Amino acid sequence: MQQSNESSTFPIDIEKLLADGNIIKIKPQGYSMYPLFIPGRDEACIEHVAFSSLKRGDVVLYRRDESILVLHRIWKITNDSFYMVGDNQTQIEGPLRADQVRGKMIGFVRNGKFTDVQNPPYRFFSSLWLFLRPIRPLAWKLMKQLRKAFKALTPTKKK
Repeated sequence: MQQSNESSTFPIDIEKLLADGNIIKIKPQGYSMYPLFIPGRDEACIEHVAFSSLKRGDVVLYRRDESILVLHRIWKITNDSFYMVGDNQTQIEGPLRADQVRGKMIGFVRNGKFTDVQNPPYRFFSSLWLFLRPIRPLAWKLMKQLRKAFKALTPTKKK
């Protein structure tokens, strides 16, 4: 999920805000983190963190070399680098350096309601989805078929 560092009305230095200890809210663009984020609806709450405090499954904001800010989930961490994957992706990006990390998601806002990343249902589903990374395309097909079957079984109301 990509996030530019300029808003439509004036430039905002997201990285400076985070480095200064502020918690920021961003509306990620794109579908790389679907189903966690739906563009235009959901907001990620991000705070600056030390690389040493990050763990597998955390969603972090990082800057690609000489490029854009990206919000993805940590797939793997080594001593001095990390590997990332979007929730709607199967390909892993990396290795990335610790100095590319700008912040970590501490929660998200959906329909005006804040959900902390420590929330047990969030933790369960995000861990499960990360575990299912190799078979996500199959999982999407299965969910689509189940929705279609459920819709076919649901009676429609007559007018």
